This record gives sequence, structure tokens and C-alpha cells, in this order.
Amino acid sequence: MIQQAKKGDQHALSLLLQQNYSILFHYLLKITMNRPLTEDLVQETMLKCIQKIGMYQEKAKFSSWLISIASHLYMDQIRKQKTEKKYNEQFKQARNLKWKAKTSNEEWSELLDALSLLNEEIRIPLVLKHYYGYTYDEIGTLLKIPTGTVKSRTHNGLKFIREELGDHERKRGDA
Repeated sequence: MIQQAKKGDQHALSLLLQQNYSILFHYLLKITMNRPLTEDLVQETMLKCIQKIGMYQEKAKFSSWLISIASHLYMDQIRKQKTEKKYNEQFKQARNLKWKAKTSNEEWSELLDALSLLNEEIRIPLVLKHYYGYTYDEIGTLLKIPTGTVKSRTHNGLKFIREELGDHERKRGDA
């Protein structure tokens, strides 16, 4: 049946997926502990399988291959959620700082708004370079990253800040 599915037989592939649905579903339910997420991941796994059936090498059971795909999709989902959560926390912290600055009559510039949108990997070298005047080599030593990485992150951060501040200026001009 696997050989037929690999050759494009839709019926054989459908039967394979039906035979392994229960195994996949129960595996994902145990690791996610979340039925709606499990259902989504099963569907994504099945779609990936349909797309990649030609890559299945039969070194392990078909169900093991599906579980491998599902595990990778779940780990990607976790990473994505962590990134979103981290961004939301940064946004809240920046909003709190902005509120505190306004209530104590301190200035909060559009530049600080733009900086708050950057992730730390880019924001830290940018601030060290352009606020505190460290050299690229010094920043690399401080952060234990290659000088080229510092230059790249600083460049990308500046590019983002310029674009962001340009958007603010355009919006201001439209008002």
C-alpha cells in the first residue's frame, strides 16, 4: 500500500492515513493535552504526509514517520507561542514604561516606541552602539557573538527604526 501511495495512488494513501489516524490522534492528545490543538495538528500532519509521501523511506514504520512529522509540527507550534508570548510581554513592558514616563513628565519619543518593537537580539547591540558608543568589536565581546553578527544586527535594527519612524512621519503628515 505504501508503494502504491508513493506512486500517486490517492486511494492507497487515504487508507494509510485512515489506518494511522487513531495512533496519531492519541499520541498528539497525550503530548498536547489540548483537544482542539490536537485536531489541528493531526490535520497539519496529514497534509504534510500527503505533500511529502514521496520522501518516506520505509526505514521505520509509517506510523513512526507520522509521529515524527507531528512532533516537529508541535515543537514549531510551541516555539511560535513562546515568541508571541515574549513579544506580548515586551509590548506590555514598553507600554508600562511609556505610561510611567508620561505620568512623571518625562519625555517618551517615537524612537523609544520603535525600539520597543525590536527583539533583544537586535535592540541590545543597537543601543550599545548608538546610545553608548561601543565599537562593534567591544559589543561582540560583551555579548559573546561575532563582530559580523553585531554589524548585521545593528544594520537591521537601524533599517527597521528608519522605516518605523518614516511610517510615523507619514501618518503625522496625513493627519
